[in-house]
Amino acid sequence: MKRATIILNVLYCLTVLLFVLDEFTSFDIKNQTLKLFVYFGFLLGAPIMLLWNLFSRQILLIVFPILCLILIIAVNPLRIVFQSQAWQTKAIYYEHRYKSKTIELQWQDIGALGWNRREVEVTYLTPLFMITRKVSPNFKENPDWIENNSPVINETAF
Repeated sequence: MKRATIILNVLYCLTVLLFVLDEFTSFDIKNQTLKLFVYFGFLLGAPIMLLWNLFSRQILLIVFPILCLILIIAVNPLRIVFQSQAWQTKAIYYEHRYKSKTIELQWQDIGALGWNRREVEVTYLTPLFMITRKVSPNFKENPDWIENNSPVINETAF
């Protein structure tokens, strides 16, 4: 029972870490399946872990799920559900000559509320993760940026 409690708590901590990184930093989860698992694992895992730790008499481990429930209430559960869609690249405008960076137009489906749109500088870490930054206004002055001749990649979202 103790081993299962430790494994479940470690998995939930990793889920919360990925959620916090994705939601509050420039680190983004690119893979849709992983992002859904992280967001819904964060939402549904807090009450489950609270009850699991309560019934397994791990009183100190109850504090973390309670803090996560407070964060869920503060952020708003519906906002978390609507933000659970991964950003999709619709067009690549520029590519960096030496680094694996691109300047992209990205869209995010937020359900009945429509679409979020952003233009960002993207650095891909793996097929699962990327780091995004706002595009600096003077990036065109740098000769290392090469304009992409065919910027449209995916038009299925319209």
